[in-house]
Amino acid sequence: MGKNILIVDDAAFMRMMIKDILTKNGYTVAGEAENGAKAVEKYNEIKPDLVLMDITMPEKDGIQALKEIRGTDPSAKIIMCSAMGQQAMVIESIQSGAKDFIVKPFQPDRVIEAVKKVVG
Repeated sequence: MGKNILIVDDAAFMRMMIKDILTKNGYTVAGEAENGAKAVEKYNEIKPDLVLMDITMPEKDGIQALKEIRGTDPSAKIIMCSAMGQQAMVIESIQSGAKDFIVKPFQPDRVIEAVKKVVG
């Protein structure tokens, strides 16, 4: 396996939880970012196989970052993470090129299922 994954969430404990789920399942966390602006920077720097990105963040939200990353790399694989009740944002992110989305609080098997579906 060993796919490189970039985790983007403004909450450090959320990044830690996702990192834990991914590493236990043999994935490599190539980097972390706490907002959309940093996510775009990091993406261009590491070119990960996959990005797990929160929708609601300060500075630049996940949808803006998603559009920017896909603008420079149309093949970018991004899975959005959202809290319950963000249907409109989830739909917008899928239309903007997100491959899937996971809902918080995270169910480890749902996270892995989404990751496997997108990058194998």
